[in-house]
Amino acid sequence: MVEAVQDARVVVTGAGGGIGAALARRFAAEGARVVVNDLDAAKAQAVADEIGAVAVPGDASRIVAEARDALGGTIDVYCANAGLASAGTEAAGEKVWELAWDVNVMAHVRAAQELLPAWLERGSGRFVSTVSAAGLLTMIGAAPYSVTKHGAYAFAEWLSLTYRHRGLKVHAICPQGVRTDMLDATGSAGDLVLQPTAIEPEDVADALFKGIEEDRFLILPHPEVAGFYAARAADPDRWMTNMNHIQQKWEAGR
Repeated sequence: MVEAVQDARVVVTGAGGGIGAALARRFAAEGARVVVNDLDAAKAQAVADEIGAVAVPGDASRIVAEARDALGGTIDVYCANAGLASAGTEAAGEKVWELAWDVNVMAHVRAAQELLPAWLERGSGRFVSTVSAAGLLTMIGAAPYSVTKHGAYAFAEWLSLTYRHRGLKVHAICPQGVRTDMLDATGSAGDLVLQPTAIEPEDVADALFKGIEEDRFLILPHPEVAGFYAARAADPDRWMTNMNHIQQKWEAGR
C-alpha cells in the first residue's frame, strides 16, 4: 500500500474506461475514496459500482465543486486524465483545434483554478496530469493532439516549479501507446508508431504509483521515452529528420 494515498479523497476524470478506469481502480484498491468522472454517465457509474466509488458524470472542466461535495468537502488528489486524441494537420478545422485545446489543456487549468486556493492554504494537494509521450516528443498525423499535449505538459511543469515549495505535488504521466479505445482511434499512424510497444492501462497505473512513492514529477510508463526526449533536446534537427522518415513511411503505407 502507498501511504500517501491511503484514505485520500481522489477525483479521476475520463475514468469510464482505459487509463482513467485503471487509475480509479488502483486508487480504490490502495484505500482511497474515489470519484469517477466521465462524459458517459453509464460508464462512470459502472466503474464506480465496481470499486465502491461515487460517479460524478459530466464535463471534466466543470465537476470540481460537485466532486468535492461528493467527497465530503475536500479533494486531496485530482487526476486530470480526460483527453481527446484529435488527428489532423494544420488544416484541421477551428472547432477541432478549439475542442482539443479545451479538453487537453483548459480542463486542467480550470481544475487548478478551483483546487489550488484550498491546497495552498493548507499546504498540500496532488495534481496528476495524464499527458502523453506526444507532449514530450510529437505524434505524426495529429497536430491538434501533439500541440495541446505539449501545452498540458507545460502547464503541469509550471504548476510544479511554481508551487512545490508550498506543498503541491504534481505528476505528469507521459506514456506512448496504451491499449485503449483512444489508441484504436489513431488508425494507421498509431499502428505504425504506437501499437508495437503498447502497454496495458494497468501498467500506467503501476508507473504512477511508483512515481508517487519516489516523489517524481515525470512518469514514464515506457522508460525508453527518456532516451528519445534526451536525443530530441541534444540534436533537434537529427530528431526531426528521423521523425520525418517515419512520416514518409506512414504516407507511403496509406
